[in-house]
Amino acid sequence: MSSYDIIIIGSGPGGYVTAIRAAQLGFKTAIVEREHLGGICLNWGCIPTKALLRSAEIYHYATHAKDYGLGIEGKVTFDPAAIVKRSRGVSAQLNGGVGFLMKKNKVDVIWGEATISKVGEVVVAATKKPAMQPQIPPPKGTLGAGTYQAKHIIVATGARPRALPGIEPDGKLIWTYFEAMVPPEMPKSLVVMGSGAIGIEFASFYRTLGAEVTVVEVLPQVLPVEDAEISALARKRFEKQGVKIMTSTKVTKVEKGANDVTCTVEDDKGNKQTLKADRLISAVGVVGNIENLGLEKLGVKTERGCVVTDGLGRTNVAGIYAIGDVAGPPMLAHKAEHEGALCVEAIKGLNPHAMDKNMIPGCTYCNPQVASVGLTEAKAKEQGFQVKVGRFPFIANGKAIALGEPEGLVKTIFDAKTGKLLGAHLIGAEVTELIQGFVIAMNCETTEEELMHSVFPHPTLSEMMHESVLDAYGRVIHT
Repeated sequence: MSSYDIIIIGSGPGGYVTAIRAAQLGFKTAIVEREHLGGICLNWGCIPTKALLRSAEIYHYATHAKDYGLGIEGKVTFDPAAIVKRSRGVSAQLNGGVGFLMKKNKVDVIWGEATISKVGEVVVAATKKPAMQPQIPPPKGTLGAGTYQAKHIIVATGARPRALPGIEPDGKLIWTYFEAMVPPEMPKSLVVMGSGAIGIEFASFYRTLGAEVTVVEVLPQVLPVEDAEISALARKRFEKQGVKIMTSTKVTKVEKGANDVTCTVEDDKGNKQTLKADRLISAVGVVGNIENLGLEKLGVKTERGCVVTDGLGRTNVAGIYAIGDVAGPPMLAHKAEHEGALCVEAIKGLNPHAMDKNMIPGCTYCNPQVASVGLTEAKAKEQGFQVKVGRFPFIANGKAIALGEPEGLVKTIFDAKTGKLLGAHLIGAEVTELIQGFVIAMNCETTEEELMHSVFPHPTLSEMMHESVLDAYGRVIHT
């Protein structure tokens, strides 16, 4: 029976990063994976969707070449199969990269489905074919089914799409992100149920390529976790692009045709109507993969479909840990990676600080991009802060105008008493790359004074970050 210091169940961003950090700290480490190295994010989520969105972005620019003084002879077309092939190729390249990293860091890969039979022991069975996915052969050099021992077992099994009763995905007419990423043909019309990051990114992708898209959201605003002002601007841009948005509305019934769906929707006043479309994308959130791991038998506490942990990945059962999506929101790859590193550093006795979820940035890669960190204006006021709010529009920034991207906003929120940066919320071109500047500022406990005295390069989009801070304190220059 093979024995390890740490066994990690799941090789998504949380799992494989945790394995590497554990190996760096001198732990004999193994990782168990049943489907594909890199997990959902790398193979069916974050990475391939960005490849799809990049193709859509290039298509958008090509069809608007005249706006940049350019001419393209003939009609600009796209090939759905080629777009999907490129996306899958990007994932395959990175999948191989994870395998290389495991080998480089001397992390054993165990191929199969894991169950924690008791504290300190993991039983691995041969992988069963996942629903709606092809069987994937074990990579070379991996271990297989058997019983393995470990002093510490870290669950990093991620999450799967949530299914609503009566509207369960079928892989043909009702899609999750799995099917939406590999369409056999381009649908002419879509209903997207849910306007979080996943729903909005697919709405943006398919609308850019010409599909008629209707987004149905049960809450009062699209992108519900975002600042209300940013959400309102996003909605205006989406609708300008031709996306139909229905908020405070839910899908109550779906009838399937031979090659289409008819959705009954109802708003918060009880008004009903039907929407007919080629396909329905269900993007109503995800639920943690906590089943069939032996957690219930061991008495590991779960809540709302996720494992309950402290800020360092520890569960209520000594020797059992959980990180990433399976350990609850925010369900983001970068949260999983950092959470895993903290977990093994705590096991090593390095006494890391528990994760502050308020400092985890969120990014949505739609058109326009949306990014945020910290408190929204409403949340800051709810928590009793007196706030100073700064805003700076893209239209007043030279680089944004030169890029042909003059629509957007940078918004910053400060504690009026201390100058502490409480939150930052951005919409517009490349804001997913800009947000990290505010994340660093918050982690360094930077106040408005340091930010105002920082020199930002010109001409850049980042200058808007500086101007937004200046605006909060009545010192804005360019508006």
